[in-house]
Amino acid sequence: MTEYDAVVLAGGAARRLGGVDKPGLQVGGRPLLDRVLGACTDARRTVVVGPRRPTARPVAWAREEPPGGGPLAALAAGLRQVSAEHVLVLSADLPFLRPQTVRELVEAVGAAGTEGALLTDAGGAEQPLVGAYGTEPLRREIALLAAEHGTLTGLPLRLLTGELSLTRLHHPTASFDCDTWEDVGTARARIRDHGSVLDEWISAVKAELGIELDVDTTGLLDLARDAAHGVARPAAPLTTFLVGYAAALSGGGPEAVAEGARKAAALAARWAEETGPATPGGPS
Repeated sequence: MTEYDAVVLAGGAARRLGGVDKPGLQVGGRPLLDRVLGACTDARRTVVVGPRRPTARPVAWAREEPPGGGPLAALAAGLRQVSAEHVLVLSADLPFLRPQTVRELVEAVGAAGTEGALLTDAGGAEQPLVGAYGTEPLRREIALLAAEHGTLTGLPLRLLTGELSLTRLHHPTASFDCDTWEDVGTARARIRDHGSVLDEWISAVKAELGIELDVDTTGLLDLARDAAHGVARPAAPLTTFLVGYAAALSGGGPEAVAEGARKAAALAARWAEETGPATPGGPS
């Protein structure tokens, strides 16, 4: 994968939210900022521009001068601390951004031969704070804007992106941000949607426990079902716990989990076979 640094803008007044600390708002049990940081763990260096706060993983911190100077001033402050050829630029309020989308953005810059790639939202509007850019083109245009206007404070981002050659990727979900309380409510409801709640929960638990392990959700659910039906309902959570514990003892990793699940599922099947009446030639 193309190497990149990341700049996450986590300042701003959040006026439409009554001035609350927006990056600290929780969606799916995790602060918005941590959800965004979880999407760019591949970054060589991550710089968060805004007030210092606890984060789920280590980051570098920066502040624009003066604080509250707007996104262009914040981006300029973040760029002073990066050195990779490409930089991922994100706002701190993207609850549904995923690593796969980040990879698509970063790879799109080099593949298309443009100066940047950004997402468009459900209405087709550009979202410059969900994009990957060439670092030098950003620095060039920011320097020109500072020279032209005498300051970056209060300048809109469109003045920057309007001068860059860009690739646009349409992704309504990943580009969804939380500007209002209605947006926050929508995000919290979507997290609990039946079709996505398990994946969201597993992601949240892994982040909370500091685990970076691809979980075969289907396989573990099948194991839990077999244990519940073939043995007893309480056997389901206890069995999956023991599989995880055994995998950890053997060195961890997805292969260890899969092997533990296979053995436990086979045992559950043998156990279930014995529930019928004993017959000659039947299971011994």
